[in-house]
Amino acid sequence: MNLEEIIKLLEENGTEDNIKSSKRFDIRFKKAYGVKLPILRKIAKQTGKNHKLAQELWEYNAHETRLLATMIDEPEQVTNQQLNEWVSSFDSWDIVDQACINLFDKVPQAIENIFIWYKAEEEFTKRTAFSLIAIIAVHNKKAPASIFDKYYPLIIEASTDNRNFVKKSISWALRSIGKRDKQSNKNALKCAYELQKLDNKTSNWIARDVIRELESEKVQNKIK
Repeated sequence: MNLEEIIKLLEENGTEDNIKSSKRFDIRFKKAYGVKLPILRKIAKQTGKNHKLAQELWEYNAHETRLLATMIDEPEQVTNQQLNEWVSSFDSWDIVDQACINLFDKVPQAIENIFIWYKAEEEFTKRTAFSLIAIIAVHNKKAPASIFDKYYPLIIEASTDNRNFVKKSISWALRSIGKRDKQSNKNALKCAYELQKLDNKTSNWIARDVIRELESEKVQNKIK
């Protein structure tokens, strides 16, 4: 399947209602077809992994073509230059999260870049760092709790950023870590209580959000 064929499929499957629905969830785009994720995943499955086509889809710069690019790119072909180019052009929270879910957590350089991106001034670059931590926590179920120790100082440092898409990704990261197992839960809660001690409204909001979920009966029963 080539770019032309994919665009035709997007045109056939998109609806104005889906575009309106996306806007209600604060999904941002300059151009979109209104195609839902399950259909995009079917297209990606038909297409298969293809680094060259992923680059073409990204350059086309429609919302769905960029989502598709994250689904079909080949992790081993992704360079640091590409990572930085993509991340610097992120303009919507769902592109950030899908890039982390579909691609970045399989790219070692992206994981190393967490320590750079978390300091970024750009809201979506910063979100990338913490969304990626969340996805690592979800996808690496057998990894020891200690692999997340290096991320707690980053979470504490960034927790004062009151921008919506940053603070929500920090909460997501900490909650995802804390739902893995008993030790991870203990460590994540310890970090949350550190945030609670800070004299900062955003840090305190994140702490409450995390503590409420990680101390819930549902989560505690799951990790026993």
